[in-house]
Amino acid sequence: MSLFESGEMYLETILILSMQKQSVRSIDVAEMMSYSKPSVSRAIGLLKKNGLVETDSAGLITLTAAGEEKAKSIYERHTVLTRLLINLGVDEKTAADDACRIEHYISDQTFNAIKAHMMKYGSDT
Repeated sequence: MSLFESGEMYLETILILSMQKQSVRSIDVAEMMSYSKPSVSRAIGLLKKNGLVETDSAGLITLTAAGEEKAKSIYERHTVLTRLLINLGVDEKTAADDACRIEHYISDQTFNAIKAHMMKYGSDT
């Protein structure tokens, strides 16, 4: 399934929050992304409809297996691209911001080549 950039950002945010906290709520996502609660609710509804997240009666959000797989893929792209840019001499904040934009548009072929290059030449991935 193909997701728009915003959907990918929500999945990545939910994954990051779930690594930091025991439970994730819409308000946590809204605060981390600086979005309004109604915007987050709408996005969570769409992700839920697409089988990528589940919510329980208390409003806690969890990634489904498919959602977690997609989120981990996006997060890996983000971390690898950030490290690449830092290794090239870009400051950490700019590298993270730029990686966030690049991660949604780079092809699998190009990303895999970058990742292989970094692994071959000893850069952390």
